[in-house]
Amino acid sequence: MSDTEQYWFNLTTKKVERGFESPAVDRAGPFATEEEAARALELLAERSRAWAADEAEEDRWGTPAAGDSADASDR
Repeated sequence: MSDTEQYWFNLTTKKVERGFESPAVDRAGPFATEEEAARALELLAERSRAWAADEAEEDRWGTPAAGDSADASDR
């Protein structure tokens, strides 16, 4: 599917567009369906929360879990 066949959400007008109707700075997407594009703000918020959770998990990599009292000084 080409970009001109996909749907975009215009962040300025809050309307769904098909193809490149507006400047890239005003568009979120692409989305496969008009329905997905209409839910763009909700989908972007969900993805943002998921990315933040993933990054937080990566930041904690290698650190003891909460409640884990065994560390090198205890051995």
